[in-house]
Amino acid sequence: MKKIKLLALGIVLLIAGSASAQVSVNVNIGSPPAWGPSGYIETEYYYLPDIQAYYDIRASQFIYFGSGNWVRSRYLPRQYRNYDLYNGYKVVLNDYHGRTPYTYFKNHKSKYYKGYKGKYQKTIGQRNNNPKNYSNKGHQSNGKGNNDHGNKGNGGKGHGNGKH
Repeated sequence: MKKIKLLALGIVLLIAGSASAQVSVNVNIGSPPAWGPSGYIETEYYYLPDIQAYYDIRASQFIYFGSGNWVRSRYLPRQYRNYDLYNGYKVVLNDYHGRTPYTYFKNHKSKYYKGYKGKYQKTIGQRNNNPKNYSNKGHQSNGKGNNDHGNKGNGGKGHGNGKH
């Protein structure tokens, strides 16, 4: 009888220990890019109105519409390879948590039109002045719809209010 009680107690302790371990798992896998706006720790996505694209911080991927569907890629499409991520306005999407921020694209596009600027916004990091390092290489891709083209930028500080 003692063995059964000890076995039951061991099982209860094992289950309780694994349950607490599952609760402490860190959800934020990716870290924000150097060109991202500083001061937003829990953000999952940025909307880039000038190029009508999203950036998934956790997956380190751009999300843009191309070839009739939404594409995830570690690089921007060819037509935006010279887009300046440091100077471009970033809308911080604090109110969206999921996998498809483009569900609200029509709202984002009308509210944050091309050329939209908000208050001054400091970037997380400094731009490297070496032209070879302007590409956004180093972001990971899921391989789905991956139209990888380098993105070269001029640098500088981004603008925006980070509210949405």
